[in-house]
Amino acid sequence: MDEVFPALRTLAGRFDPTVFDAPAGRARIRLVVTDQEAAWDAVIVGGLLELEVAQRDKRADCVLKADATVWRMIARDVRGGMAAFQTGRLGIRRNLHLGVGFLAATGHDEPGRLRFKALETRLGTVSMLEAGRGSPLLLLHGLGATKAEFLPTVAALASERHRVIAMDLPGFGDTDKPFPAPYDPPFFAEWAESLLDELGIERAHVLGHSMGGRVAIEFGLRNPDRTQGLVLMTPSMAFLSNRRWANYLRLVRPELGILQPAPRSIVEGIVHRVVPGAADEWTRAGIDEFLRAYLTPRGRVAFYAAARNIYLEDPEGPHGFWPRLEELQGDALFIWGRRDTLVPIGFRKHVEKALPGARHAVVDCGHVPQLEQPTQTHAAIARFLRRPGAKRPVAAGGRAAASARAARVR
Repeated sequence: MDEVFPALRTLAGRFDPTVFDAPAGRARIRLVVTDQEAAWDAVIVGGLLELEVAQRDKRADCVLKADATVWRMIARDVRGGMAAFQTGRLGIRRNLHLGVGFLAATGHDEPGRLRFKALETRLGTVSMLEAGRGSPLLLLHGLGATKAEFLPTVAALASERHRVIAMDLPGFGDTDKPFPAPYDPPFFAEWAESLLDELGIERAHVLGHSMGGRVAIEFGLRNPDRTQGLVLMTPSMAFLSNRRWANYLRLVRPELGILQPAPRSIVEGIVHRVVPGAADEWTRAGIDEFLRAYLTPRGRVAFYAAARNIYLEDPEGPHGFWPRLEELQGDALFIWGRRDTLVPIGFRKHVEKALPGARHAVVDCGHVPQLEQPTQTHAAIARFLRRPGAKRPVAAGGRAAASARAARVR
């Protein structure tokens, strides 16, 4: 066997299996030293990691690529892996959950470090990442995304003050994908509740982006006693204008997504053409995360069902979105993208009418503030979390409280 590159040996020696999650029970992570045209596989089975020379006939679950200088920097600096990825010096492809999990497991070991895990809740398995040790903040991702979209947010907000938790919603990422299932806001909100129950968290701030923002609103409506505050980033909302395709879309069943519509190469090509900035490292990794779920039968069903529900949600009427929004209690911060074409800032005036007491922040960006303008976005969130009244104690309800909540008739 060829001599292992010393920097990779250093990383392997630091591996901590307690913060690493391999959904399949094992993982093969390829570590490529680009300027030496060499690669080794970190093979992880049962909490043990072994390095072996990469072989073409063995497909890696995840690929990390960097030149020798960057690998040496990561080996010297226990925080260097994420910094290298965020600046584009380290590439992660195929599976961001495994790639970032590897960096976390071979990085710093101080309390509150980034950690990955899969929890068995009363509804099913939930994949999550977390960091920090303080008051809990639950993050809910958008349509087609995963918990990985919040990596910059976790890095910015996790501290002794805030325990930041990002989950894969059911149907996405590495969380279970029930079939059949409604994949609507009440369904997603109940899974978020089940995660907090399993973690023994009685109250939390909840932050949602896009579709996750709509889920966060639903969580707040269902659980005013558990919601310390809501942060709603470019949240999905019921259309007020005429939905001319609604009658046709009601006839289309998302369960048809169980059939493979096209080969991966075709789907990937389409996604790369329609997603702006597909050459950016973050965007490429995000596309990989989307494809990882979408190219599975149940992942497609979840995506189609969730998208269909967003478009078809009734804006008015006794159970309509806008009358229900007026019932939302507690503090809420809405973050709008000035150049957002998916959830235009024009929705703000309707929110101000429904919730006169809500706070608002406008960021000069499109639909993804935490990636497009992270400094400004995270500063606004931090100010909201520090507001008077935000430091109320959080009781750990534990399994007894969780069982009582599970018995409620929804």
